[in-house]
Amino acid sequence: MASAADDATSASREAALNDKPRLTEQEKKNNHIASEQKRRQAIREGFDEMADIVPGLKGQGRSEAVVLQGATAHVRRLLSERYKLLQEARRRGVNTKSWELDDTTMKIAAGVAAAEDRGR
Repeated sequence: MASAADDATSASREAALNDKPRLTEQEKKNNHIASEQKRRQAIREGFDEMADIVPGLKGQGRSEAVVLQGATAHVRRLLSERYKLLQEARRRGVNTKSWELDDTTMKIAAGVAAAEDRGR
C-alpha cells in the first residue's frame, strides 16, 4: 500500500513533468527540418538499394523515375516468367493452385507474357 510520502513524491514528479518547458517555434522548425531530412534520406537509400538489385540499373545515374521504370519492367518480366512456369507445370499435370497469385496479378502476368510472345 502506498504511503503518504510515496504519494507526495509521485505528485511532485507529475508536477515536474507538467512544468516541462514547451518547444520554441525555432525548435519546432528545427525538429521538422530534421525529420524531413531523415525521411528524404530513407527514400534515397531505398532507391539506391532498388537500383543495386534491379538488373541493368546498377551504376547508372540515380534518377528516381528511371529506377521506378526499371523496377516496374523487371517485376513485369518476373511475373511473365512465373506465369510461363506455371503454364508449363500445368501442362505436365502439376496442381499449381497454391502457387498462383491473386487474379489481378495473374491477368497482368498473362498479358505481359502474351505481349512478349507477340514481340518475338
